[in-house]
Amino acid sequence: MAAYVQRVVSLLDEHRRVDAFVVPELVSENHHGEPHYRSGDVGEFASRVSEGSGCEAILNKVVAHVRSSAELEQWCRTALDRGTRNVMLIGGTSRYIPYPGPSVARANAALLPLIRARSGVIGNVLIPHREHEGYRMLTKTRSGAAFFTTQIVFDPAPISELIYEYGRLCGAYEVTPSAVLLSVAPVADEEDLEFVRWLGAEIPARIEGHLVSEDGSASIESAVGTWRAVVRAARAKGVTVPLGLNVEVVSPRHFAVAVKMLAAVEAEIEYTGEGL
Repeated sequence: MAAYVQRVVSLLDEHRRVDAFVVPELVSENHHGEPHYRSGDVGEFASRVSEGSGCEAILNKVVAHVRSSAELEQWCRTALDRGTRNVMLIGGTSRYIPYPGPSVARANAALLPLIRARSGVIGNVLIPHREHEGYRMLTKTRSGAAFFTTQIVFDPAPISELIYEYGRLCGAYEVTPSAVLLSVAPVADEEDLEFVRWLGAEIPARIEGHLVSEDGSASIESAVGTWRAVVRAARAKGVTVPLGLNVEVVSPRHFAVAVKMLAAVEAEIEYTGEGL
């Protein structure tokens, strides 16, 4: 772990435009919805990178698998005690499974006092193609979500429409909109494509064949183009939702490609004046 911690610390030192880094909790489920945790002690990793770089950490938690409110609170207190004050709360993968844990909105509300006491923030994930997602986002905003990250985006149209709808709903209900961070990631081979599909990303057939390149340059170009299109659509419609980017590393094998993508979108954000 030490070598990878130092690798990430060095990266963050080189890219001071980055506001925070996200440490995911990788969980797969069987057909009963029972979890299999694929990541190690993510809390320790987050605290060590944050301490070494001075950059804020955001720690993920899949709340659907939490067995009690006491367990959820203890997880949060442990993260806070380790110095991580920002969290991202995520639901289960299927709406048909009766998970033991709370809904994301209820988990937001439960942890908000603890997080706010440390001046931290809560984030949630949005799914552009899910029905009534704008209303879901509104509910989560009211329950304490300060930002949303998308699944990995390859098509600007669905997320642009959702951002507009979310902004419209916030205006109608007099709610200040939370930030929306577009997730992008390098794709270098078919294995990467399969993994991002497993993560829930939708890849339009018209661009799938153009994404894979050994050096990741095609996906970097796609990410920059997607960002430009979303920003352009938001400005054309007068959308006031704050926008930003989240660069994901889908595989340690392509860490260097992810660094190239980070540099490319960092330069683009400096030009467009949004967030990273």
